[in-house]
Amino acid sequence: MSVSSAQKTNLEYLFSELRRVTSLLAHRFQELVAAGSAEEDEFKGLYVTEEEVNQLLTDPTLFLPGDYQTEPEVTPTVELMQRMRLAHLQKVLGLSVFELNVLLIALAPELSLRFEKIFAYLQDDVTRRRPNVDLILRLLCPSPAAQITARRCFDSDAPLLRYRLIELGEETQNRQNSLLSRTIKLDEGVIAYLLGESRLDVRLRGLVELSHITHAIQLPLETASNIQRLVELGQDNIGFVCVLAGTDLYTKTNIAEDVCKSLGMQLLVVDCTQIPIAPKTDGFLRLLERESKLQLAPLFFADFDYLLREDQVAQETCRAVERLLAEQTGITFVSIEQQIPPLLAGKARRVITIQLGLPGYSERQHLWETLLGNEAAGLDLEGLSSRFRLSSGQILAAAITARNTAAWKGQSYLTMEDLELACRRHSNQRLNSVAHKITPLYRWDDLVLPADQSKMLREITAQVKHRSLVYEKWGFERKLSLGKGLNVIFAGQSGTGKTMSAEIIAGELRMDLYKIDLSNVVSKYIGETEKNLERIFTEAGESNAILFFDEADSIFGKRSEVKDAHDRYANIETGYLLQKMDEYEGIVILATNLRKNLDEAFVRRMHFVIEYPFPEEEDRYQIWSRVFPKEMPLAESVDLRFMARQFKIAGGNIKNIALTAAFLAASDGSDAMVEMLHLIRATRREFQKMGKLITETDFGQYYKWISEVVR
Repeated sequence: MSVSSAQKTNLEYLFSELRRVTSLLAHRFQELVAAGSAEEDEFKGLYVTEEEVNQLLTDPTLFLPGDYQTEPEVTPTVELMQRMRLAHLQKVLGLSVFELNVLLIALAPELSLRFEKIFAYLQDDVTRRRPNVDLILRLLCPSPAAQITARRCFDSDAPLLRYRLIELGEETQNRQNSLLSRTIKLDEGVIAYLLGESRLDVRLRGLVELSHITHAIQLPLETASNIQRLVELGQDNIGFVCVLAGTDLYTKTNIAEDVCKSLGMQLLVVDCTQIPIAPKTDGFLRLLERESKLQLAPLFFADFDYLLREDQVAQETCRAVERLLAEQTGITFVSIEQQIPPLLAGKARRVITIQLGLPGYSERQHLWETLLGNEAAGLDLEGLSSRFRLSSGQILAAAITARNTAAWKGQSYLTMEDLELACRRHSNQRLNSVAHKITPLYRWDDLVLPADQSKMLREITAQVKHRSLVYEKWGFERKLSLGKGLNVIFAGQSGTGKTMSAEIIAGELRMDLYKIDLSNVVSKYIGETEKNLERIFTEAGESNAILFFDEADSIFGKRSEVKDAHDRYANIETGYLLQKMDEYEGIVILATNLRKNLDEAFVRRMHFVIEYPFPEEEDRYQIWSRVFPKEMPLAESVDLRFMARQFKIAGGNIKNIALTAAFLAASDGSDAMVEMLHLIRATRREFQKMGKLITETDFGQYYKWISEVVR
């Protein structure tokens, strides 16, 4: 058997204590012998004899440490805990000498089966192989008065049962036994701990974990000063709860880890989503409390918001956790995204709240530079930090993902494409449930707009790329409490390029684009629209995505004079939306066919308003020239000048005609190409769909093809 010298010391101390309680058993045995032992009779062999017990108790090899081969000693985190587990357990759990002896007596049969015979003899019953409360009291208490006092140690709130150190068994299941007849069994986790087991209790594995974060980031100075104050408070050993509020779980865990490291402790992280529901909650929390004390590891309750749900099960679990927090000594950490609920603040001895926001532009850039090191050369990390508002943990994960992506592609270096893809992957993806994700395909060359409108679109992308410079380095962030997002209106008829422009901006910025389905937002029920909007803006804020509201006048419409309850609640919805637009720091694009229908308060909050004019002949020709892919074969008969001159339609209609013509050509055979005939017939179909008259004036010399189709 190979053990470390620290474990050998622990076992030597444990066995010396066991030899001490063995002497108590021997003394009790001598008392029974003196009182008169049983005589030889015909039932000999069905019970344990005096000679047998005496031989067991006087065995010189009982609880000797043995000859252990020691390994080089590793300096333990807590020397007392490593060298003398029993003494450490007594200290941190506040056990009396009586309670300590109870543990040792219950431990004896777990280490040597000979004690089962000893207990059977001392209890005058061959079937009783474990000590009961009556035997414990007789062994450890000198008088009846002391025995009565010691019974309190078996109360449910006393350490033995509170920390689940022992289990009180029943002699039979048919009747309720008295306390004295109940047997004592030592908890398996306690046995493993006393014998030197270093891992968590097996019943906690997978539900909680000891944190071993190795972070290569430097926390902000304000956060570092908060850590120092927490360390000073933790040294006083006064029970208090430190609430770490915010969405950046990685930074919050780092803070708790740094505090524990300064105090010479570990951190025990509890996932609140994994806490068992009633009736198993209390038992789990008591076991958790015991493990925290034995490991000298303060508790860190992650995702505490999960317990704040409105259903009854969550509320019961939350109350149980709050009771534990109120009873804890030392420091306990609670990670929460919103402010601490009043119930928790009222139950804990003392609550200290630290509000943590996402790292700023410069902090994000510094973190990228730190994590990437020499790989950051030539990369636009300032622009990356401006476009993607990620937490410290998300940046760390994105850096790892980007390296893995580069390795998968066989690259020995990182590209901006790798980093941008990683940032999108590690942004919150829950927006998919309330919006439709659009994959940007169009580029600047696909868009036909007047020079001024095209220039404004490029200015939009420039504002996003340089937000860190203007807001943080040049100080505009201190001048603006609200309205730090980028709000844009695209106004124009259907098919003039509004959705295409949104795609181009998203593609240029390498950001996700989500189109909001207004049918899922607007509700006839009072208050539901506001809830849906709240959810959209919350999810979008964590998704680093561009929000695109098509036909926005249906929800961003003008407020009207209040004539009935419907008008009043409609105006409330508009006012609420104005508030969310002010608070939101991302990019919002509103597309509308009728700008005049938008509420003026929305227009005032816009950074850009771009009018999309109906395309003139030259613009239509440019659209026709760009609408066909390079791979699409066009016959010489195709006259795009004619199409642009004769048909006054928007770009969206031109795209539809080109696609229909391609399918008409494909139906003619594999060697076919788009002919003018296909374009004319496709135009006729588009006119029918639009409800426009098909006249010879529009189709000119090609009208005969239309007549042939009609005949």
